[in-house]
Amino acid sequence: MENKDIKFIKILPLKGPNIWTYRPVLEAWIDIGALEDYPSNTIPGFYQRLSSWLPSLVEHRCSYGERGGFLRRVEEGTWPGHILEHVTLELQNLAGMQAGFGKARETSERGVYKVVVRSRNECVSRAALHAARDLVMAAIKNKPFDVPAAVAQLRALVDSHCLGPSTACIVEAATERGIPSARLNDGNLVQLGYGARQRRIWTAETDRTSAIAEGIAGDKDLTKTLLGACGVPTPGGRMVDSPEDAWEAAEDIGVPVVVKPYDANHGRGVFTDLNTEEEVKRAYAAALEEGSGVMVERFIRGDAHRLLVVGGRMVAATKGKTLTVTGDGQSTVLALIESQINSDPRCGVEEEFPLEPLVLDKEPIARLELERQGFTAQSVPPAGQVVLVKRQGDLAYDVTDGVHPAVAATAALAARVVGLDIAGIDMVAEDISRPLEEQGGAVVEVNAGPGLLMHLKPAEGRPRPVGKAIADSLFPEGDSGRIPVVGVAGSHGKTATARLVAYLLKLSGKQVGLACSDGLYLGQRQVEKGDRTHWAAAHKILLNRTVEAAVFENGNAVILGEGLAYDRCQVGIVTNIDPASLLPEFYVNDPEQLYSVVRTQVDVVLRDGAAVLNAEDGTVARMADLCDGDVVFFGRDGNHPVIAAHSAQGKRAVFVRDGRVVLAGGGEETPLAMLEAIPLTAPGQPDGQVESVLAATGAAWALGLSPDLIRAGLESFDAMPAAVPA
Repeated sequence: MENKDIKFIKILPLKGPNIWTYRPVLEAWIDIGALEDYPSNTIPGFYQRLSSWLPSLVEHRCSYGERGGFLRRVEEGTWPGHILEHVTLELQNLAGMQAGFGKARETSERGVYKVVVRSRNECVSRAALHAARDLVMAAIKNKPFDVPAAVAQLRALVDSHCLGPSTACIVEAATERGIPSARLNDGNLVQLGYGARQRRIWTAETDRTSAIAEGIAGDKDLTKTLLGACGVPTPGGRMVDSPEDAWEAAEDIGVPVVVKPYDANHGRGVFTDLNTEEEVKRAYAAALEEGSGVMVERFIRGDAHRLLVVGGRMVAATKGKTLTVTGDGQSTVLALIESQINSDPRCGVEEEFPLEPLVLDKEPIARLELERQGFTAQSVPPAGQVVLVKRQGDLAYDVTDGVHPAVAATAALAARVVGLDIAGIDMVAEDISRPLEEQGGAVVEVNAGPGLLMHLKPAEGRPRPVGKAIADSLFPEGDSGRIPVVGVAGSHGKTATARLVAYLLKLSGKQVGLACSDGLYLGQRQVEKGDRTHWAAAHKILLNRTVEAAVFENGNAVILGEGLAYDRCQVGIVTNIDPASLLPEFYVNDPEQLYSVVRTQVDVVLRDGAAVLNAEDGTVARMADLCDGDVVFFGRDGNHPVIAAHSAQGKRAVFVRDGRVVLAGGGEETPLAMLEAIPLTAPGQPDGQVESVLAATGAAWALGLSPDLIRAGLESFDAMPAAVPA
């Protein structure tokens, strides 16, 4: 098998809806060469090697639709492109980036295949594709392959390049509601929605999160002052500027006290239940290393709790637990920590683990607790003796259902006082199911940009839908974050159609973004010249916060090479399909393949949207069955069988009768402008402009524009700058 190989010809990142699926994918063109003559069942030992290296492939159902279906295909005989698809998907899954969709299709050229895999991140998917190729070739040639090492490398890429779990849970919740999203940087800044309807998030912060509120939350002393003034119980205390001042404050407050950094977070450097001058002074030095100042506060007995407040209401709560070890008379404290705390399978350094390992070298608080009891890390406690290691462990134990309504109201009030739309309220209470006042509990901190992982993957208790709570707070029920998006596909007349639609939308009072062959426009202003039918130009419009409606011309090569820039649209127009306009450079060699390309525009029409289709083009007309929304047919002849049948059902159509554009729907007809009064179709204009006028009229009607406005727009369209190509 030395001369057999899988070679990559081209790798295309399709960033939006495409001929394969609604989601971004990586499309690889591969040449398997002589391997075309060697299906998997003809390669000795291949099945055994592949199934032993990746036993989880048993979960791939493949065409059989049952567990083990893909491995059955391998055993019976399948080709390297198909195997590459499944191995790439599984490597992504093992690395923590879930991917279920894949396709492998042969092209018209022998040995050349298109392999398509779901891609949540292009960098990770590319690496997985190359690793999969190496694995498959190693299995073919009976050479070793280090699967754990490959997965570890991919996992590192996932950690570096993919959204963090807090941001991802919000995006996923938005996606479930049909709200589109776009990542704005390599970090966790994400746009939800399009244009003027968009909102932005950055982990658990939003574009509603006030910088002033963040500043207040970061100033613990100011936070306490404001909370206290509004009746929120807080521990007494003050800022200190030296170890001696810290002890003086402790004496004034009365021991026990808490010493903590002025501006640190995640509980770092917080020392509790301090009773002696030595303890307070040592804690001061350690706390100062974690922040820019130190506070001394009254110690409140109870467990630490974190209550998450979103949009003015508490949506989740967790608590911490005291960490202890029990002596066996033989093991050191350090060994007991490893065997009794860090050995917990829920404990790990990766984000998927709800509990963090306890490392004494990094825990001055734990070392102080041990010294209080007369122990060090190397001490051997007597058998049966319980040794306190840390008073407050990870806030990883869900208690949402047990929170008293008054406590939840106090948390919501604390967030409102500080001014945060999303806040993590830290409370100390002995029993969270009772009002704080009854037990002397208090709010000790208010945190901006709180972590969500503790609520998504608690060590105990059920996960809470905090991502949904945040998405719902940004987009109330019925708000999808969408602006009207119109896509125009087909072989001819797209530019004229797109520009006329944009003009009609402008007349309706909207700020319109247009990307077409003539350039990129905002309103009537051309901001970029030249062909702007590509993905990047359309993406710019969707990111623009001033845009209230968007119109995009989509060429077939763009659909094939980049995918659409939007996930769904309100109106999808297909002008026509020229069977001669094939794209052999993409292996699109026959009209049926071309049909599959253009139908992408119809596939993405929303349920409450409409497809505007050329009734007189038989290939386009049969796309009506693919549309999730309504269909508006257009054509020159109102008596065309497709239009006649459609109109007979009370559905909408646009056609020409007696030289006039007519709207027909619900059994009624509304005459609009005469063709000779429309600049695009006046005498002397190219004949093909009539279809563009009809298509644009249908789109405007589907968007709810009035007949009078449409008529005015058709008759005044010559106000648009530059000539419009046919």
